[in-house]
Amino acid sequence: MTSPTTTPHKYVQLDERNVPIIAGTTMKVVELVMAQIAYGWSPEELQFQHPYLTMSQIYSALAYYWDNKEELDADIKRRGEYAEKLRQEAGESPFVARLRAQGLLK
Repeated sequence: MTSPTTTPHKYVQLDERNVPIIAGTTMKVVELVMAQIAYGWSPEELQFQHPYLTMSQIYSALAYYWDNKEELDADIKRRGEYAEKLRQEAGESPFVARLRAQGLLK
């Protein structure tokens, strides 16, 4: 395993696949940003939800996102498309099928 590559953002490193991660953790910057987008969390709420992160790490990760927004937004879009593809391939769950058969779902 190679050592992480530094970035201009003190608490963000690039792993061996050039994926930005929060230094000292395994959390990807994109995962933190997706949580902020999905739930509308402030940096303080992000820290409450992820108590192992410092506010400095959170702000550094968010600054990295804004400095690399186009690239990370493309990654977020790709992840969403992949999740939707998997959902469609999985089809209806047996539980949903039972509810539908019982007339509890349309």
